[in-house]
Amino acid sequence: MNDRIQEVWPLLAVILGICLCAGLFFLIKLLIRQYKRSRRAGAIDEMEGHDFEYFCAELLEKRGFLDVEVTRGSGDYGVDILAEKDGVTYAVQCKRYAAPVGVQAVQQVYAGRDYYDRMVGAVLTNQYFTPAAVEAAKRLKILLWDRGYLDSMIEESEKNF
Repeated sequence: MNDRIQEVWPLLAVILGICLCAGLFFLIKLLIRQYKRSRRAGAIDEMEGHDFEYFCAELLEKRGFLDVEVTRGSGDYGVDILAEKDGVTYAVQCKRYAAPVGVQAVQQVYAGRDYYDRMVGAVLTNQYFTPAAVEAAKRLKILLWDRGYLDSMIEESEKNF
């Protein structure tokens, strides 16, 4: 029995070493991803509103949206970006806020979607939405793209490029 243990022990040591290395690799990869996300989040949160709009437009282009256009700053009727993807036209309101986004952003893009004759209205933010904004968006059929969705869009675009 003792001879058998001596025969198996090197194999078990190799398997254990591989498992430890793989676990360490994935832990390091996770820590790097979290570090990048926190640095990116800080950079996004520091952007000026118009810079955030151009950042979002570039992100949409990387995600396959076509004819992406940032509207003029004032008199945009609640829409910052016009775009198209897979034959669907979008009107997007960008909100770079320090607090949750309220119902007013939903109302603005709802009006702007019709003004620009777009099929879909969306609010894209670096934050999250108030319950009132979520309820209004459901009723008005407006997409809400919050911080989590923004992060996933960024990560997906980084993988593809």
